[in-house]
Amino acid sequence: MSSISLTITTKEEKGVLDEITDVLTSHGVNISYVHLYVKEDVGTLNLELENINELDELIRDLKSKDFILDIEIHGSLNDIFGKRVLIFGGGAQVSQVAVGAITEADRHNIRGERISVDTIPLVGEANITEAVEAVSRLPRVGVLVLAGSLMGGKITEAVRKIKEEHEDIIIITLNMPGSVTKEADLIVTDPIQAGVMAVMAVASTAVFDVKRLKGNNKF
Repeated sequence: MSSISLTITTKEEKGVLDEITDVLTSHGVNISYVHLYVKEDVGTLNLELENINELDELIRDLKSKDFILDIEIHGSLNDIFGKRVLIFGGGAQVSQVAVGAITEADRHNIRGERISVDTIPLVGEANITEAVEAVSRLPRVGVLVLAGSLMGGKITEAVRKIKEEHEDIIIITLNMPGSVTKEADLIVTDPIQAGVMAVMAVASTAVFDVKRLKGNNKF
């Protein structure tokens, strides 16, 4: 088993996280994602783990710690939710892009693919910039669609930073005024088609390569 997710419930004590990571390190396990939250005196730690060779021994060593209350084993988020399509922008445009993306994702998912679609309708340069900047902190993002009537300024700067730091994230925008289109890998006029092409860009069950459209990337 090379990749799994563990949900570890613990007592809320000082040094708990350090001891858990020490156990993982001793087994040569890599942590690819972590989410920790505490409610009252109980902590819940969700871990995405890679390079697991002896799962039974790992669970045994973790359970030997008296602060651990329970351990649940799950499939990884990548296996469950798969590649992630994000859609940000104005409500009307976002909803239409989502229609295309969800319809196309369904077509691929019934063939064994796993693609999830996340949307958030936002207005205002500051709000959209904040959302774009947060993309780099989200797991499994394959493509970001910016759906609006006008985007530029700080939004463009945030998109440029994503492209510099995460070359694997594809940026698609609607055909609109503003400088953000200059940073896009693909510019699409029809919002439904933008959603369809966003899914096709990340689906392994589709024969579509955005990179081959460079220089002719407006539709």
